[in-house]
Amino acid sequence: MKSSYIPMTKQQQEAMLSTVGVKSLDELFSAIPEELRLQKDLNLPAPLSEYELKKHTNTLAQQNFDAGWNSCFLGAGVYDHIIPSAIKHIISRQEFYTAYTPYQPEISQGVLQSIFEYQTMIAELTGMDAANASLYDGATALYEAVLLASRYNGRKEVLVARSVNPEYRKVLFSGLRYSGITIKEVDFCKKENNCDGKSGTINLEILQNNINKNTAAIVIQSPNFFGILEDIEAVSQKAKEVGALLIAVCDPISLGVFESPGALGADIAVGEAQPLGNPMNFGGPLLGYFAVKSPFIRRMPGRIVGETTDSQGRRGFVLTLQAREQHIRREKATSNICTNQALCALAAVNYLSFMGKEGLREVATQCINKSDYTYHSLLKTKQISEVFEAPFFREFVVRPGIEPGTLNEVLLTESIIGGYDLSSEYPELEGCWLVAVTEKRSKKEIDDFVYKVNLICQGGIINDEG
Repeated sequence: MKSSYIPMTKQQQEAMLSTVGVKSLDELFSAIPEELRLQKDLNLPAPLSEYELKKHTNTLAQQNFDAGWNSCFLGAGVYDHIIPSAIKHIISRQEFYTAYTPYQPEISQGVLQSIFEYQTMIAELTGMDAANASLYDGATALYEAVLLASRYNGRKEVLVARSVNPEYRKVLFSGLRYSGITIKEVDFCKKENNCDGKSGTINLEILQNNINKNTAAIVIQSPNFFGILEDIEAVSQKAKEVGALLIAVCDPISLGVFESPGALGADIAVGEAQPLGNPMNFGGPLLGYFAVKSPFIRRMPGRIVGETTDSQGRRGFVLTLQAREQHIRREKATSNICTNQALCALAAVNYLSFMGKEGLREVATQCINKSDYTYHSLLKTKQISEVFEAPFFREFVVRPGIEPGTLNEVLLTESIIGGYDLSSEYPELEGCWLVAVTEKRSKKEIDDFVYKVNLICQGGIINDEG
């Protein structure tokens, strides 16, 4: 039974101190040097009654801007999708909510089965042979994929498309700083480069000029950070010419309609599975998926759940394909990420179960149709101009008539979360705006968004009637 009040009387404090064998709080903290202890009262407001406290917290809560009840056109790696209400009910059950490491399969069958089914669905979505129990997020999944590739072929150079999520690339540079692995970024095509309508995609000519016998892997994202679809198959062919692995970063919702990375020649597929039943939550917690072709199964980081039978022939699930040192000896471990996002993965597997193949395809199709409608509606205002030409999924780049930061500030006063300002990550795209449109946005919301963007760009003032 949940309680909003946990009492701790003086007698209870004394009982707890006695249990651990000390006589006072000062003795309990005696290991902390005197100069490091707080010597004065904290600068906190006076205590409140229970009623006053509830009233105060409700006032604070009303100041929150909830993307779920407002129009959100911000993506850039975390997306606002419809989440079936049953998911929250299921992941809030105590047997899942409080579950930790399932080392003892005899008491962890429910958690192990949910992870096994999550792995199965991710493998099917990506066209891979196996998936692990999940990682912290898409960025750490990519980091682990690069390590796997380098260890597999003994090479020390990785080519990463500059159109890969900037946060992912920062994690790569940070995590691999002392690994001996060199990261080379491959630029994307611009309109002025004569890219035959493929501006925004990886520049294959630059890629070809940088591939060599020391290339461990090529990293490409599709849809990329600009929302644009990349030619995974063409990049895969170039990787195979020099014996390098292809790591594909893919959005799981997009795989409801597009060919899987496994079918297009990718060796490893990683990405962010937050869109599968997990809310935006101010950017976390997230859920990194990791799937591979069969030669790399034993090299996968983190945990893997396998299906087996017990002594009586009954179906069961266990952690498998990992040595014990994976979890206790850092210097011998395949990875130092030895846990998984079980609760987020549970939400993902339930989302995929509720949606089914047709439902996932419908979500992806609506993302395509609604983002396309928004894109062309914005261009029709003449206040927004085109930046790239290639086809996109759910997200697109445009150049508004005013600075994106200013535009976002005004939109926020209208309960609209605007797009992402690309200037800080891509200097050559200064003044460009990355807009995301999911199935959650209605035509009325989109039309209202376009109307207000047009008005703001013209220097107009939005009134209540507008």
